[in-house]
Amino acid sequence: MIDSFIFDLDGVIVFTDKYHYQAWKQMADELGVYFDEKINNRLRGVSRMDSLEIILERYEGPALSYERKVELATHKNEIYRELLNKMTPSDVSSEVRETLKKLREKGIKISLGSSSKNARLILEKVDLLDAFDEISDGNNITRSKPDPEVFLKAAEFLHSKPETCAVLEDAISGIEAAKAAGMTAVAIGDAKASEKADYRIDTFSDILKLI
Repeated sequence: MIDSFIFDLDGVIVFTDKYHYQAWKQMADELGVYFDEKINNRLRGVSRMDSLEIILERYEGPALSYERKVELATHKNEIYRELLNKMTPSDVSSEVRETLKKLREKGIKISLGSSSKNARLILEKVDLLDAFDEISDGNNITRSKPDPEVFLKAAEFLHSKPETCAVLEDAISGIEAAKAAGMTAVAIGDAKASEKADYRIDTFSDILKLI
């Protein structure tokens, strides 16, 4: 019995991949590190610092201190936040808005479960902050997906048991995190390739069929 739904943000509710890519690309170019969209795809669902480590796999310069790495990650985020200012409510489809509304009408509790530390900013920009009962994001976790922490926190905030929660994810690491949390894993987009997914859907509104 599913009484709660937890949603990933990027690639599910909104699509900010292009902004992440542009910000990481600018940071990498300034550092003299090769970066392309294939590498960028490895960063999906991954924390900022872990994403930086992936990019630095091609770094050949002097050793970087932890403090310097924090500076680089912060610089990337500053670029990213500037790009997010371009977002408007039109960046969220009517299908997503209507589906979230119908879930609440059915008495389903709703939370965000994202590794992003910019989740609230994004939801504010697209006028969707009030659509969620709770938000679990990069500001309240220490471990990123596939660790289940972000989803377990979301369940805790909702006062829901993990076994009654369903997670909608577009990243394989997110599906792995959902299963590690003991939750029902629903895959959309690239995550449909995961063998661990309990359900696979083609469009966002298909989740209504699971309730």
